[in-house]
Amino acid sequence: MINPEEALKEGDALIIVDVQNDFCPGGALPIEEGDSVVPVLNEWLVAAKKTGIPVYASYDWHPPTHPSFSSEGGAWPPHCIQGTKGADFHSDLLLPDDVVQVAKGTRFDKDQHSAFDETGLANALRKSGIRRLWIGGLALDVCVRATALEARTAGFEAHLIAPGTRPVTLADGAAAKEELRTAGVVIEE
Repeated sequence: MINPEEALKEGDALIIVDVQNDFCPGGALPIEEGDSVVPVLNEWLVAAKKTGIPVYASYDWHPPTHPSFSSEGGAWPPHCIQGTKGADFHSDLLLPDDVVQVAKGTRFDKDQHSAFDETGLANALRKSGIRRLWIGGLALDVCVRATALEARTAGFEAHLIAPGTRPVTLADGAAAKEELRTAGVVIEE
């Protein structure tokens, strides 16, 4: 595995995607071994702090009648509902005090899988001189995929921290990695 302290450079940012209780074992929409990303991402978070690299953490912050919920005609059970424990970041995740939190999935009329989808994140990164992104979190084949693809569309160099992510399904995870490779995302195994 790549050494985070050697990898992170000026002009980089670390993006942690949706490492929330509802996506971990015991949550409303658990990803198998979803909590296993925490130790890997913590290594990156510690390295980011040492090297002065900014950290952005996206999180689903759904209203109770979010359109992605099966009760509203969507594909998923209710999860990451605003103000619930399920929407909290995993308690073992070592997010720094100066983490920039990026709320998504707040709309009543559509889902937002990407941390870039109508959040202003691309502009904020450019304004801070960020050119390269290191991305990990949950789930590889949904929100991590969407975030990494939009990072490339927005003109950023994007690296997927593969050991720091898990898919909803293995087949969809493999397909997501191939799609990301094709889009120019560097897969760091």
